[in-house]
This record gives sequence, C-alpha cells and structure tokens, in this order.
Amino acid sequence: MSLKLPDSGAETLPDGRRMVASAARNAGPILEVLQGLGLRGRLLEIASGSGLHAAHMAGPLGLIWQPSDVDETNFPSIRAWAAHAGVGILPPVLLDATQAGWAARLGQWDAIVLTNLLHLIAEPAAKTLLAELPKALAPGGAACLYGPFLRDGRATSAGDAAFDASLRAQDPAIGYKDLGWVGNRLAGAGMTVAITAMPANNLMLVARHSHS
Repeated sequence: MSLKLPDSGAETLPDGRRMVASAARNAGPILEVLQGLGLRGRLLEIASGSGLHAAHMAGPLGLIWQPSDVDETNFPSIRAWAAHAGVGILPPVLLDATQAGWAARLGQWDAIVLTNLLHLIAEPAAKTLLAELPKALAPGGAACLYGPFLRDGRATSAGDAAFDASLRAQDPAIGYKDLGWVGNRLAGAGMTVAITAMPANNLMLVARHSHS
C-alpha cells in the first residue's frame, strides 16, 4: 500500500530531481548537527528517497556518501541529485534495512543517517533495523536518526498527533515510535544516545558504541 504523506506528489524537475519540500526544509538543520560530529570517511544513508539530502550534505561534510533505498523507483531522482551536486556520492544501492542481515552484507560505516523512516514502518521492522544499526557502525562512528517521536507514549504537539493518527488510519501497524522505546533498544545493543531538539518538534538521535 502506498501511503499518502505530506510530500506525496512532489514535483519532479526536467532533469529528474524530485523536489521534496520536507527534505528541503530539514536539510540545513540536519547538516548543522552532522557537521558538529566531526565525521570522517564513509556514510551510509538509509531510505534516501529523492536523494536531495545527499546532494545538500555530501559536499559540505566531505564524506563518501552511499545512498540506499528499498524502492528502486527512487533511484533516478537520487542519481539526478548526485549529478547536480557533482560531489562524492556513490550510485544508490537497493537496501531494505528492516530485514535482518544487511549489516553483515554491507559491512561497517563511519556514519549512518536515517531520516523520517521509523514512523513509516511497523514496530517489528523498526526492531530489526535498530538491532542491525550497531553491527553496521564502525568503532568511533555515529548513527544519526532524525524524525518525530512520541514522548512517554504521547504526541507532544497537535500537528504530531494529527499526523500520527493519519498514518495509523492508513495502516494500524505503523505510526510514531516512542523515544524511550527507541532509546532502550539502542542502549540494549551497547550504544549511548545523545538527543538534539530539531525544528518542527523533531529530534535527532546520535548513537555511538558505548566503548567508542
């Protein structure tokens, strides 16, 4: 089932780039957080979508950026954004990060970025993704998860409550995940988590191996 989301029906430019309004809005704030982490080396982006984030961030961060997505129909837009940026963005790879075993297949990365995905997948799928993250993260690396979260089981704004309700109406298995639930899973996998408040009531969770 195709979800109806705020950015559904985003404009595609003649060169193939899809213009996703939410990605354009949050690219700057996300980049600012990532720039403060001192990241080096190779970055894996999970659920790259349009590819807009890669184009905006790969150059300023100076990282080798690997886009990925579960939907190959996103690849033309990802490639078009990469061509537009003209920086170190690798060709997109097919990845379903909700299936066990992908970390072993793709190896370890110095950084992993995941934007606005957890609320669009079911809880069992989110559990698998969160369990795989530490395995895919190199020592000293950072896994960065951006998006909306429940706090103590509740939405903390009227807009979040409405969006969460609209998601659950389309598919009762999905919807916002609780911040504590996500944090507990990462902590249980031996990670420490730092939380940064972001615009529009979103959060950025930066998880690192506890021994890093």
